[in-house]
Amino acid sequence: MKSDLEKAKALLRNGKYTCVICSGDNIYTSTERGVKPLLAWTDSKTDMKGFSAADKVIGKAAAFLYVILGVDSVYADIISEPAKAIFEEKGIALEYGLLVQAIKNRSGTGFCPMETAVKSIFEPSAALEAIRKKAAELAENPSPGNSLSDTSRNNQ
Repeated sequence: MKSDLEKAKALLRNGKYTCVICSGDNIYTSTERGVKPLLAWTDSKTDMKGFSAADKVIGKAAAFLYVILGVDSVYADIISEPAKAIFEEKGIALEYGLLVQAIKNRSGTGFCPMETAVKSIFEPSAALEAIRKKAAELAENPSPGNSLSDTSRNNQ
């Protein structure tokens, strides 16, 4: 029987999703970029404790959201060093393809605004507040390469 993490990784690769979270037959998928699906699952209080996740790109903001969601294991095609540190600190099993210093915005002109928003934050609840604030700002004033749905997944 395939582990939940292996199942999530296979669905990520074969289903053209940006993120997949699963536990047994319970599977959540999204094709949206950025932290948008993670924030939606967090806000809807979806219970993902014990789930495994596979994601195209994980920056520090996404890592905090996975912690809040309660996942046990994570795979990332690309992960930032700050995100990796969060998973290690929280004891969440991690596999990844490429480790980078930080996630760039989609246009490659700077850092991901979500990664920047949580740069100096070390607690999940404070990170959630900063992520929501930045998401509201981006929704009000989207700019090319920095919209909520374009951040943290710049490899597509």
